[in-house]
Amino acid sequence: MKFFIDTANLQDIQEASDLGVLDGVTTNPSLMAKEGIFGHDNVMAHYKKICEIVDGDISAEVIATDFDEIVREGEALADLHPNIVVKVPMIREGIKAIRYFSDKGIKTNCTLVFSAGQALLAAKAGATYVSPFVGRLDDVSTNGLNLIEQIVQIYDNYGYQTEVLAASVRHVMHLVQCAEIGADVVTCPLSVITGLLKHPLTDSGLATFLADHAKGNK
Repeated sequence: MKFFIDTANLQDIQEASDLGVLDGVTTNPSLMAKEGIFGHDNVMAHYKKICEIVDGDISAEVIATDFDEIVREGEALADLHPNIVVKVPMIREGIKAIRYFSDKGIKTNCTLVFSAGQALLAAKAGATYVSPFVGRLDDVSTNGLNLIEQIVQIYDNYGYQTEVLAASVRHVMHLVQCAEIGADVVTCPLSVITGLLKHPLTDSGLATFLADHAKGNK
């Protein structure tokens, strides 16, 4: 399973990278705004900074919703760095654009996916990644993990190369369960990745070892 960090915060990205387990980054306009990154030039410059930290796929989202503008924005993003993946919304014009990008050899991430049918369309169009949103489905009393499982099965049935990128992953159990189901990628905040480190028995065991070692050195 690949670990992506879902943020535009350079410090968090660097910390995850330093941990040695980071495979990529996903961003969106909301995450950029959270970091105070506004304006086309500033956003593009920020993507370049992220690419300097992480040697892996970096999802950069288009703002446009019509085909010609999605293509224009996507091509500009792809020109920034070879690791840029153009993030395209799951809409009619987005699917058309994903097919266009796929034919041009430009990697894509189909985002805002909430059903197996949408995921099937994205794979048919040639998306590199499809991003079903686990947590947001949970918010409306729908089991987001069931959707991940369904998409994984459909893709396995037909040999689609599109990778299932579980998004809106909010806690450690989400991540572990996505791994059990067979998601190819999980994207989440830094706190979820570092949360995997934690277990009370690890803490108590280490404290005992250190205490016993200290006794032996007296």
